[in-house]
Amino acid sequence: MTQSAHDDKDFRALMGDVKPLRRSVNRADPGSRRSPPTEAQLARRESAQADLGQDSFLSDDFVELLPPFDPIEFRRDGIQQGVVDRLRHGGYAAQSRLHLLRRPLAECRRALPPFIHEAYAHDLRSVLIVHGRGSEIDSPANVLRSYLVKWLAQFDQVQAYVSAQQADGGLGATWVMLRKSERAKADNRERQQKRRG
Repeated sequence: MTQSAHDDKDFRALMGDVKPLRRSVNRADPGSRRSPPTEAQLARRESAQADLGQDSFLSDDFVELLPPFDPIEFRRDGIQQGVVDRLRHGGYAAQSRLHLLRRPLAECRRALPPFIHEAYAHDLRSVLIVHGRGSEIDSPANVLRSYLVKWLAQFDQVQAYVSAQQADGGLGATWVMLRKSERAKADNRERQQKRRG
């Protein structure tokens, strides 16, 4: 008996009492009817959608408009002023950029969370957001700039942000410093341990 015939015989012995599914109950068949989702399935879907929409806290409700010629600055407790000053002067390279210039507010609101989360997930620390600045307080660019100030402060990943220098976009761009991820902190500790020997 050849090896192939022997394998075929073993397979038939193992599958002897297995019967094919009836076509009407084959769940892989796209033509089969689906029953309505159970309460548990609906709850899981709702939870998953809530996880995906976890940044729905970024509302486009009322925001106090910033004067168009005032620079912005924000830093969390524990962030040294020297870090903010270095960020403002472009002392950290822009590891990624987000261009929101002339985009509708709703689109900017949708684009910001994935950008921040992806930058954080890839261990980026300094990013530049280009948003523009109008000369009037109620210009679309200044409205976006005002919302951006409100939105950025709501991200746990954001440690600080400041208006950029003229060479990097001036008041029409904002430097953002993200905190280190746990992975980056662990890598840093490991490097420090190796240096110490």
